[in-house]
Amino acid sequence: MEILERITINSEICHGKPCVRNMRYPVELIIDLLSSGMTNSEILDDYPALENEDITACLLYAARIIKIKAIHKISA
Repeated sequence: MEILERITINSEICHGKPCVRNMRYPVELIIDLLSSGMTNSEILDDYPALENEDITACLLYAARIIKIKAIHKISA
């Protein structure tokens, strides 16, 4: 399995937000936990369904997202 294949988008799970392996762990949750200072080990202890590769996949996904060249505001 390629690392980014761990990140899934399913409209039935977490309102279509990118999640880890079709589970209810949004990428943003993992990034928030890391940014709060939690270590990979602490996250894995708190969320035993996750694997270290899931955390790596979230970081890689986030890194790819911020490399988008332009974001355009869409008016409602």
